[in-house]
Amino acid sequence: MLSVNNLSLQFGKRVLFDEVNVKFVNGNCYGVIGANGAGKSTFLKILTGDQDPTTGRVELEPGKRMAFLKQNHFEFDKVQVLQTVIMGHKRLYEIMVEKDALYAKEDFSDEDGMKTAELEGEFADLEGWNAETDAATLLSNLGIDESKHYLLMEELSNDLKVRVLLAQALFGNPDVLILDEPTNDLDLKTISWLEDFLLDFRNTVIVVSHDRHFLDTVCTHICDIDYSKINMFTGNYSFWYQSSQLASRQRSDKNKKAEDKKKELLDFIARFSANASKSKQATSRRKMLDNLDLEEIQPSSRRYPGITFHQDRDAGNQILNINHLSKSVDGKTLIHDMNITVNKGDKIAFVSKDSVALTAFFEILTENMKPDQGEFIYGTTITTAYLPNDNHHYFDSKISLIDWLRQYAQTDEEREEVYLRTFLGRMLFTGEEAMKHATVLSGGEKVRCMLSKMMLAKANLLLMDEPTNHLDLESITALNNAMKDFQGTLLFTSHDHELVNTVANRIIEITPNGIIDKMMSFDEYLADDKITQLQQELYA
Repeated sequence: MLSVNNLSLQFGKRVLFDEVNVKFVNGNCYGVIGANGAGKSTFLKILTGDQDPTTGRVELEPGKRMAFLKQNHFEFDKVQVLQTVIMGHKRLYEIMVEKDALYAKEDFSDEDGMKTAELEGEFADLEGWNAETDAATLLSNLGIDESKHYLLMEELSNDLKVRVLLAQALFGNPDVLILDEPTNDLDLKTISWLEDFLLDFRNTVIVVSHDRHFLDTVCTHICDIDYSKINMFTGNYSFWYQSSQLASRQRSDKNKKAEDKKKELLDFIARFSANASKSKQATSRRKMLDNLDLEEIQPSSRRYPGITFHQDRDAGNQILNINHLSKSVDGKTLIHDMNITVNKGDKIAFVSKDSVALTAFFEILTENMKPDQGEFIYGTTITTAYLPNDNHHYFDSKISLIDWLRQYAQTDEEREEVYLRTFLGRMLFTGEEAMKHATVLSGGEKVRCMLSKMMLAKANLLLMDEPTNHLDLESITALNNAMKDFQGTLLFTSHDHELVNTVANRIIEITPNGIIDKMMSFDEYLADDKITQLQQELYA
């Protein structure tokens, strides 16, 4: 269907891709992964023709159509929303424009009549008569109300523009669909709809995403960009991660016999294939994994940060009591009469339709913001560490990362350069990287530094506001594991479905008219009809 042959890309001395050969087959969904800077988005741009390779070529089967998620949110500002979606099928849209121009002619000739007949035939073959209805359905499913379908794109907010461009990519059943971070700015309901859409989609999908739950649900294969090569593996992200970790452990275990290693791999595959995230996927995944060549399972060279949260002291039974807490900003109610008792060992995910309310809640608990009324009281044994959503003011000074981290050290040993270098090395700041100025760090590097600061604190109560923001998949996975393993109490909010579902044992939803507080997993929370009804009442 789509093949990449001997593809190389070089910028100056930097080689991004070197002699890459890979084929994308009809009916499969390929998740493209790689460390930050590996070239995931660039690879998609090469596939779509937006970036020319240095050598090699991309070949699409003749007569097949490719669609992709546009990243320029202003490209269609002067175009009507519904029309923007239909423009996703270039040939169909060209026919519509040409037909309209011919019918509008005052001196309509016999030749024009023959041409329109040809166009009408092609139009019908492309199911053009259903185009507006299909486009409108896509928009509605993506959360864009019918009242907005005939507005100009420039009249929409940026998050709605993203949804229209996604509808444009999905429109018209393309043979190859290429999506770069399609879940950005989507709520959980819309992401779930997109997952189901892609599970039913019968053609080829190639996707880059930091959303592990999404990758796990839709992907049949993983394309791993690793040191300028692209290696393809059967299975979703979790299968790739867990199997590559198992293969790494097996490689280092010199004493285990080959047949025992084979049995261990087969047992792992059997367990994994029985645990599909959506029933639609279970059968096809099982077939793929049953036919998997064990040689395909290889250790990964990917580096994961060493994130581990320890407590200096175990907490007593009194953790945190919140009484009648309320907060409004500019006349808008964020928190209303909140009463919560946090219990020892709770791992509470706070959710809301309003992210401002979540950040306000964490800022109040860390005394960076005052509530309008109410109070909160920590237990006498409690020590806290906080990862804020906005961390920029922590990185204002032009000092090295070693000196930056030294500010938060608590003992003489921790202040030693050797200790700090080792600590930073675990967070992937090795060698000269540790001497970088704090002011020049990327978003992901800043978050890794803040996680280092939290680890040094050795607190027994961790507060995290969107900790996965700016992180790559490797760091998110490492953080997820660290949060699961943490023995203390954890209050956090996150858009990462997988993180919330695997870490939280309690869900608290903050609404303008009160809270919903349930001891259950996130997936159970989302599936509960009574909770859905309660949400409708509290957000009304």
